[in-house]
Amino acid sequence: MPLKLQTPLILVNFKTYLEATGKRAVELARKAEKASRETNVQIGVAPQFTDIALVAETVEIPVFAQHIDPIEPGSFTGHVLAEAVKEAGAVGTIINHSERQLRLFEIDAAVKIARRKGLVSVVCANNQSISGAVAALNPDVVAVEPPELIGTGIPVSKAEPEIVRATVEIVRRVNPKVVILCGAGISCGDDVKAALKLGTQGVLVASAVVKAKDQYRVLLEFAEKARIRRTAP
Repeated sequence: MPLKLQTPLILVNFKTYLEATGKRAVELARKAEKASRETNVQIGVAPQFTDIALVAETVEIPVFAQHIDPIEPGSFTGHVLAEAVKEAGAVGTIINHSERQLRLFEIDAAVKIARRKGLVSVVCANNQSISGAVAALNPDVVAVEPPELIGTGIPVSKAEPEIVRATVEIVRRVNPKVVILCGAGISCGDDVKAALKLGTQGVLVASAVVKAKDQYRVLLEFAEKARIRRTAP
């Protein structure tokens, strides 16, 4: 059975940071699980491929792959197979992250493969037109993430809130059912609250959590702000 997404959703991309590699990936996933349980806000984690199995065996929160290739089983040395990440314990996958971009026909193929394999597809988009185009491919989630703000600490929800509002409107017209996340530069709980206020249903984050001195405190702050926004009138 594919994962049933709950919103607001906080998805933490571990990237290839040493602070979230190997045993530290497991430790961070446990912190995310604790924050999720304490706030009743869904938090997912996306560790490196080599850490998926151990993380998935350790925690009950959703575990995502950072990427899948639009391939079928066979002679594709060095590629990432959807069946492999699912077998390892992933329930979903990020597709077309700004650091691992695909062409539109490849995104389409990857989304279809993910759907067939029962994986939740989280497709990243770096502008409004791409967001609309990928929404038409019927993924489970669209994450708007302007690449110029990634890792800067400047949240898209504050630096360019019109991008988020316009993107939400475009995506909703194309696909009313898709979940919309806001990424890039989310660095504090107020950024999460602002992103949700602009019409998104969660955030895609990375360095703000992974490289934090107190990862659990940041996760808890994000989740608490998301919960407050969910229960606000």
